[in-house]
Amino acid sequence: MSVKIRLQRHGSKKRPFYFIVAATSTAPRDGKFIEKLGTYNPLSVPATVNINRERALYWLENGAQPTNTCRNILSYKGVMYLKHLKRGVSLGLFEEKAVWEKFEKWNAEHEALVAKRQETHLKHKADKRHAVTSESVRKVEEKNAAKVAAALPTAAEAEAETSTENEAAAPSEEA
Repeated sequence: MSVKIRLQRHGSKKRPFYFIVAATSTAPRDGKFIEKLGTYNPLSVPATVNINRERALYWLENGAQPTNTCRNILSYKGVMYLKHLKRGVSLGLFEEKAVWEKFEKWNAEHEALVAKRQETHLKHKADKRHAVTSESVRKVEEKNAAKVAAALPTAAEAEAETSTENEAAAPSEEA
């Protein structure tokens, strides 16, 4: 039987949370698995991925086939790149030390890029929230101004009525 690296769904309805597992291809999606390699939470921004790189690399080197989504996740975390570099070592293109230097360089650049994307996302979200807030505040202020404008003539009429009532009441007090 072939081994697949795939997602195993957990979490409640409309709140997915996944385990990244190595499982036989005949096992059901949420059923029996060989080893848990990590977790994936698509609801957080950016999506949170925790993975054991060494074990994922072990399974890839021993012939495990990742599903498309898992391939993207493994690529995002650098496991596929590390596999590519290790293949270069087995072919004699460069040494193990060079592999880890290249990987560390790539990982540092990747982490900086992810942090920049997250910062941009948070800034955009804050700007959007501010624009929505100022727009909603403007609408509320316009509604309040309209209510005040509508209430002003009524208040003037009420004052006129009160003054006529006071004038009418004043002569009766004198009498």
